[in-house]
Amino acid sequence: MEGDALAESLNDLFLNLSTMVKSELQGANYQLEMVEKMNQRVAEEYVGFGDQLKSKSGGFDEYMRQIEAIEEQVTHFESENQKLKTEKPN
Repeated sequence: MEGDALAESLNDLFLNLSTMVKSELQGANYQLEMVEKMNQRVAEEYVGFGDQLKSKSGGFDEYMRQIEAIEEQVTHFESENQKLKTEKPN
């Protein structure tokens, strides 16, 4: 009888442990499914966001060209100024 009680207790222990592990795994699975759905939702929300940024930043191209031209002019003027300084007679 003691053996039967011990076997039954061990069986209950493993059954409860198995139930607990299954519950933990199901909980983790539900969390992963939720994260996956959230990722999909965010991906849907930001579809075309990169294209919008490209189109908006395209307006800055002309300004960037102007800035680059000004930088080239400044570099040229600095170079010419340096030449004039070194060629200046005493």
